[in-house]
Amino acid sequence: MMHGVDMAHYAPAVDCADTAMACSDGVSSGNGSSLGMHDNRQGNAALRLGAWWEANARDLPWRFGRATPWGVLVSEVMSQQTQMSRVVPYWTDWMERWPDARALAEAPKAEVITAWGRLGYPRRALRLQECACVVAEQYADKLPRTYDELTALPGIGDYTASAVMSFAFGERIAVIDTNIRRVLSRVFLGIESRGGAASPAERALANRMLPKDEIFGCDADVADNVGSAEHAANSTIRGDKRFRLHRGERPSVTWNQSVMELGAVICTAKSPLCDTCPIADDCAFLKAGRPGLGERRTRPRQRFQGTDRQVRGLVLAALRELPAGATLPREDADKLWKDQIQLAACIASLDDDGLIEILDGGLRLPS
Repeated sequence: MMHGVDMAHYAPAVDCADTAMACSDGVSSGNGSSLGMHDNRQGNAALRLGAWWEANARDLPWRFGRATPWGVLVSEVMSQQTQMSRVVPYWTDWMERWPDARALAEAPKAEVITAWGRLGYPRRALRLQECACVVAEQYADKLPRTYDELTALPGIGDYTASAVMSFAFGERIAVIDTNIRRVLSRVFLGIESRGGAASPAERALANRMLPKDEIFGCDADVADNVGSAEHAANSTIRGDKRFRLHRGERPSVTWNQSVMELGAVICTAKSPLCDTCPIADDCAFLKAGRPGLGERRTRPRQRFQGTDRQVRGLVLAALRELPAGATLPREDADKLWKDQIQLAACIASLDDDGLIEILDGGLRLPS
């Protein structure tokens, strides 16, 4: 037991269908152990990760019950393919300006694109606004709570829907991103995770390792309280860190958050900090000598210099610097990039994506 928590709470739920799927896909650990031997290791890892998470979790503004479900969704959309350190100031300014879906739905497109700044992939900003319109109009400005409803929203896929259900509503659902896939594959299978979409075997492993949910010392429905003042009151500050008490904590949520955090800051793709890892003793990958470390990068490094992404970014940056409603003269736009053919193609693609408007003699952000 740890902090008065019975280890049985952290026992993974055994699903015969998941086990059969994993075995049929050839999943086995690097040292020859089967999935049936992972239960004890998962329980030990969950306890150590829970303690590590409480002491070391990054104090991001949408964590620990301080954000509404809509705020959590915004953070997840902004964090896609973007470093978390870059997201924080943008998220903070965004939520101060548009604290709920209705406020964003009513905002001018030009302001939304400008506020997205240098987060990258600016089409996400327009898709987020489209999502806000649906939430405001069809769900009375309250984010829906089911997986099917969430994935039906514009721009919301499996990962974001699962993350919102777990982190915002406290539901028991496996959250599967690159970091979680890498950690689970290394710890329990002893091998590197491959890139691309999650395989059926990886999904089966994630579902099998997800702890059962039992509330510690409280019968309240966490999903009903997350983001509320009452839920925030169940958090406490120790030093400069914010901790959530075990009372009202669901093990599956802690597991998803702590495994993801471990993959982001400790169990990284190329240079894992195994000496400081809280679950190193349970890691099959480390025991096997870290075979193939770095050979398969879960996200290949993308060249940026000279790409259409760079050119599109230059055009948008020039438009953001203009006063609201102003037009960038075409002769000034033509000076942004030497390759005029590539520049023209990028301007056309920005227009197609709804990110700019092409006028006689110039460009501007959407009105």
